[in-house]
Amino acid sequence: MHKKTILIIGFTWPEPTSTAAGKRMLQLLNFFLEQEYRTVFTSTATETPLSMNLEAIGVEKKAITLNDSSFDAFVMHLNPDIVVFDRFLTEEQFGWRVAESVPDAIRILDTEDLHSLRITRQTLFKRDTPFSIDAWLQNDTTKREIASIYRSDLSLIISSYEMQLLTDTLKIDKDLLLYLPFMLEVLDEKTVEKWPSFDARKDFVCIGNGKHAPNIDAILWLKKEIWPLIRSKLPDTNLNIYGAYLPEHVKHMDTPKDGFRIMGWADDAETVLKKAKVGLAPLRFGAGIKGKLIDAMLAGTPTVTTSIGAEGMHAEYPWSGHIANTAEDLAHSAVSLYQNPKKWCFAQQNAVAIINDLYDKRVLNRRVADKLMNIENKLEEHRNRNFIGAMLMHQTLAGTKFKSKWIEEKNRSGNSHR
Repeated sequence: MHKKTILIIGFTWPEPTSTAAGKRMLQLLNFFLEQEYRTVFTSTATETPLSMNLEAIGVEKKAITLNDSSFDAFVMHLNPDIVVFDRFLTEEQFGWRVAESVPDAIRILDTEDLHSLRITRQTLFKRDTPFSIDAWLQNDTTKREIASIYRSDLSLIISSYEMQLLTDTLKIDKDLLLYLPFMLEVLDEKTVEKWPSFDARKDFVCIGNGKHAPNIDAILWLKKEIWPLIRSKLPDTNLNIYGAYLPEHVKHMDTPKDGFRIMGWADDAETVLKKAKVGLAPLRFGAGIKGKLIDAMLAGTPTVTTSIGAEGMHAEYPWSGHIANTAEDLAHSAVSLYQNPKKWCFAQQNAVAIINDLYDKRVLNRRVADKLMNIENKLEEHRNRNFIGAMLMHQTLAGTKFKSKWIEEKNRSGNSHR
């Protein structure tokens, strides 16, 4: 029997210990490995010390080059059954090459989060302007990202809010989308029993990758407004901030006398979270579902976050902690949760319900497998129904293809003159 092959084109090499995107990618890799696919991961990016060892889990890897027809030869030789694009930017760069070189391969876009939503919110936040759907629709990145969704046979959407935005606002055919949040092991009684108790924990924690603008803004907001309010009520507590790639200006914020501690990268986020009594994630812009908040739930650590922080993460379930949107309300909620064992235990129980009902890996694995089988069995019919996607792919082949070939030729002639 032919062993199916999946090719993943990564925007970066996965870093599951430092980014939510890395965790998401590892979950997808594990799914395909469990389905016994030959799994090949490629990227144009440079590996970092935090890039995971893909070969150790049985994933083949290969570096690829932008605007280079060597990719076409590689993908034709590999002849994958499925190609996954990690974020719309890689679909823009390689989607047309895949469509041309291996037309029968199912093309899947893993959005990670809707980048256009995050970028629009960040732009509006800087201008002190409230977010609106109209502003999102007018953003050029939105047009690019939605075009990428249409060109793909299937797009994986991580947040229920983003799923709603695409189906209700843009009326995208649900056949082109699959709601797929994080795919996690359920929290069984044994796991929950091992969580440190309310009394065994102390201090606050905030975790966030320093390359992610919403995290840096959250740290600045904590430093200037929120933490002083918490500290005035709880003078013996510390806020321990962890994250890979924290910029120098954040590292210089470390002030032990105020209990505001910049700890740097945590090689084991679970241990750090289990020591803390309450997690803080005051995110004022962003998109997708937040890895740091999922990690806190998995460690039994209640969190205080904003509406944007919790967005698309908990369906109808009460949050595992508190949701507030002003510095005063966030501080008040944090103090209240920190001092009240009953509220704290209730928040912890909410985490178990959220993880087990919304993120159960077994349920989600079946969801993906069934969807892929449906598309595989009726690929031609599936594509025929997606006229907008066919039209956009035609336009892309006419435009992007020739631009890329021009760049490749320019690079070649540039090298020959050296």
